[in-house]
Amino acid sequence: MSHIVFVNGDFVTPTQAKVSIYDRGFLFGDGIYEVIPVIKNVLIDREYFFQRIERSMAEMELEWPCDQTEFLSVLLELVQRNNLQEGYIYLQITRGEAERDFPYPQDIKPTFVAFTANRDILQNPLADTGVDIITVEDLRWKRRDIKSLNLLAQCMAKQQARSKGGFEGWMVEDGFITEGASSSAFIVKNHNIITRPLSSSILPGIRRRVILEIAQEQGIEVEERAFTVEESLCADEAFLSSATTLVLPVKTIDGQKIGTDIPGPISRHVRDLYLEAVLETANKIS
Repeated sequence: MSHIVFVNGDFVTPTQAKVSIYDRGFLFGDGIYEVIPVIKNVLIDREYFFQRIERSMAEMELEWPCDQTEFLSVLLELVQRNNLQEGYIYLQITRGEAERDFPYPQDIKPTFVAFTANRDILQNPLADTGVDIITVEDLRWKRRDIKSLNLLAQCMAKQQARSKGGFEGWMVEDGFITEGASSSAFIVKNHNIITRPLSSSILPGIRRRVILEIAQEQGIEVEERAFTVEESLCADEAFLSSATTLVLPVKTIDGQKIGTDIPGPISRHVRDLYLEAVLETANKIS
């Protein structure tokens, strides 16, 4: 069966998918996006996904393209039509099509598109080897808590990291690490997990949220505070989290090895517990 995508009420092939050149997502980046991991045909962390997308839309005064029940049914049907066993759904909601003008136009219909992709999430080999991080300057706007389409700075950060042989770029502002180009950043010191507190400076990562819940359940101390590049280089461990990786240990930062074991015990334990929770959810729903 050929790959199927969703565009404004229709399930079509990618070559059939069309969006107007007057769409404000194309013209202004006026929209939001989400990435939802899928395991065994099941959407993972579904409740937290809805909470975050609703918040981003409210902050941008975006209207839902349909009611939430219909919205979820579209995502579930997309998974079934593509027989997605393991991977992710990417979805995007923009303000819609209108003549090019900066103020929000009134009474236009939002654009809603979504597609799936296969990805090895559970058996990612990088979970054993660890990944290399390159620090880069944080060039983003001031509302990073909104999961908006404006990702040029993140693309530049990722490219800068890749050009230096890194897997991910950790962005730095005033000497402090904010987050990864497409991930949340964590270090471990004296068995404590350290990660930047939520604010408009970072995205409220869903995986970050789950990791902190796991840490609380396991009695692992968490410090939500800013940390410097220098502190990260002296950490016992470091790891990152995202929708498509869940938890990955960090091997080096700017070429300097982090800790003595890869993956470190805290990183490994947190990933194992996250995978356990994911599989429990998938087995229960599937």
